[in-house]
Amino acid sequence: MRDYPVKKNEEQIVTIQDLSHEGMGIAKVDGYLLFIENALPEEEVRIRIEKVGPKFGFAKVLEWLKESPYRVEDAKEELLRTGIAPLSHLSYPKQLEFKQHQVENVLRKVAKMPNVPVLPTVGMESPFHYRNKAQIPVQKIKGQLTTGFYRKHSHTLIPLEDFYIQDPAIDQAIREIRDILQRFGVKAYNEEAHEGFLRHIIIRRGHYSHQMMVILVTRKQKFFQAEKIAEAIKEKIPEVVSIIQNVNEEQTNVIMGSTNRVILGESFIEDQLLGKTYRISAQSFYQVNTEQTEKLYQIAMDFAQLNKNDIVVDAYSGIGTIGLSLAENVDHVYGMEIVAEAVKDAKKNAELNAIGNATYLEGKAEKIMHQWAREDVRPTVVFVDPPRKGLDASFIDATCEMEPERVVYISCNPATMARDVKLFAEKGYQLEKVQPVDLFPQTIHVETVCLMSRKEK
Repeated sequence: MRDYPVKKNEEQIVTIQDLSHEGMGIAKVDGYLLFIENALPEEEVRIRIEKVGPKFGFAKVLEWLKESPYRVEDAKEELLRTGIAPLSHLSYPKQLEFKQHQVENVLRKVAKMPNVPVLPTVGMESPFHYRNKAQIPVQKIKGQLTTGFYRKHSHTLIPLEDFYIQDPAIDQAIREIRDILQRFGVKAYNEEAHEGFLRHIIIRRGHYSHQMMVILVTRKQKFFQAEKIAEAIKEKIPEVVSIIQNVNEEQTNVIMGSTNRVILGESFIEDQLLGKTYRISAQSFYQVNTEQTEKLYQIAMDFAQLNKNDIVVDAYSGIGTIGLSLAENVDHVYGMEIVAEAVKDAKKNAELNAIGNATYLEGKAEKIMHQWAREDVRPTVVFVDPPRKGLDASFIDATCEMEPERVVYISCNPATMARDVKLFAEKGYQLEKVQPVDLFPQTIHVETVCLMSRKEK
């Protein structure tokens, strides 16, 4: 058995040197890396070693001997333990710096572009209670339906009433809906036994419209007294305009299944973004922080330097929020999206906003880009806003074959963004600048906007 400089359960006094990309404190004992939750740079802490591995270990703080001047004193332990707000113990200006440095690090290490300017992170004036969507698991604890959040890396539910980063009206609605379901005798899902009925309560609320959608994720289709429960929810929460049952019969960590049934009201809510109205369905992607999304999209449009002659491709277009925001400033917008429901929403949203110069297709982005290239669609600007896994290499090939003048890349994962801009650079696109935007205050996540320009041949 290998010897390490530390042993499990022993205590040490260490000084925190840095934060990991997951927001954990980093310390070293004889060169051996330790990751420590709820510990900040410059803090001196007494720790207990919890886990030891070949390259690094994990430890827990027992006592703070010297605290960081940037520590938030009233940070709630459960927000760190669940991972809901893993940076809530760090002052907000320092959170913004941390995110800027994260982007700089991946550009240096992954993209090999140390000289590209990364601008200071655009933050929020009030970086709390911003989420317009909640997905809350339900368990039976001490005979009661209980809502909360899982402890990190486990399925142990920690009961919570105030989620800190969610719209307070959503927090209140979760409590009220949970109590109504308890009153009607609805049984919570038991993950281990794959028994019971109610898995999650999902709520979306329009930031401007205040319209609310309630999605009850159930293990089975048959929902006893569904209509009566829906009426009780509507009576208690008048903002609710849509109550949907989503059925997920699988034994899986995936939250939603593919079947939706409207129990009461509409199959969508509406909200506004940059002055346009959007229809949002149960499974459509919509950014969770409306206030910061408006800043993000405005930066993206400013980077693109749009004019009336531009042909724009809006890849991974979702319900059309980016393309429709800029449609009046360009000649035509082409959007594609793999989620059929979102494509229907995008077409409807174009109608709602009287926009006639936008075309939306359903399918994989890389496949449709090749199709449009064959049909001689020649965009001058391409916007991409992919999921965390980033862009498919064949999508980058197809984009570069079309030779747009500019590519604006909106990313929710700096690591895959850095990998992708390197591929674009190899095909003649120069990364000009990067703007981090804090869409997820109190968490480790950061959104970035990158501008790439085609180099003259």
